[in-house]
Amino acid sequence: MNSKIIFKSLILLTLVAGLFSCEKAEYNFGEITAPSDLVLNTAIAGADAANPNGNGTGIVNISTAASKVITYKIDFGDGTVQMVPSGAIQYKYKKPGVNEYVLTVSAVGTGGVVSNISKKIKVFVAFEIPAEIVANLTGGTSKVWVMDKEASGHFGVGPADAFSPIWYSATPNQRDKDGMYDDEITFKKITNNQVSINVNNKGQTFILGAAVSYYGFSGGEGQYPLATGGEKTLAFAGATSGSTSSNSTQIEFAVPGNGIVCVGIGSVSYEILSLNETTMHLRTIGVDKNSWYQKFIKKP
Repeated sequence: MNSKIIFKSLILLTLVAGLFSCEKAEYNFGEITAPSDLVLNTAIAGADAANPNGNGTGIVNISTAASKVITYKIDFGDGTVQMVPSGAIQYKYKKPGVNEYVLTVSAVGTGGVVSNISKKIKVFVAFEIPAEIVANLTGGTSKVWVMDKEASGHFGVGPADAFSPIWYSATPNQRDKDGMYDDEITFKKITNNQVSINVNNKGQTFILGAAVSYYGFSGGEGQYPLATGGEKTLAFAGATSGSTSSNSTQIEFAVPGNGIVCVGIGSVSYEILSLNETTMHLRTIGVDKNSWYQKFIKKP
């Protein structure tokens, strides 16, 4: 046979084989259907009539369900997104305070088709008090503090943007006649993240002249029969004063009610500038908009 004819025949067979091999393979994914009947349920831990946003743990139990679904993607509204195949998860929010989040669930069906559902929730997260602060304030159970009358600057005042009593700083025992030295302040550990205060003012509290009316009295600076007794749970938070780690612990607490710790300054929130097992230095902004300072020592 002519070699040219044989060569041409081989080329023709190769082309025919190539045509059959290039046929596109067909795949059947089945019916592509979006998930339906999508529902989303949330339960905030400890939520009740008195605490509608929860008990402060930040825990939310989330459950979602749908028909014709393969998996779920949940956007928790705080920057976290997670695949949750079961549709049920316990999630813990971390930002202190009461914050609102938009919770979004994407139910994924065949072929990647998605159905969405969203829900707004408000969650309360209690501020986590540093363990060292709790230990030093309470000694692990309870601790009694008194004004550190022997220390320079145990009572003083400065401008609102200061962190030391640059206008006036009491010398040792200088305020003895004001009656502030016999007050006893007890800090008590309630739980790992709760501390209470109980102020025993022996029936009288020294109140600054600018703050007398704040407490419902009239007259000048001096001692007043202000009721301070009773155990009150403190509310802790990060300091908002603009302090730094060089001049403060950057932790503050608010005292419910009249806000008294020792001297009536017309305030309820106190920043802890320094604290160890035996000494404590507090700063507060008074009703007169000045920064006031008090130093305490563990009662001997």
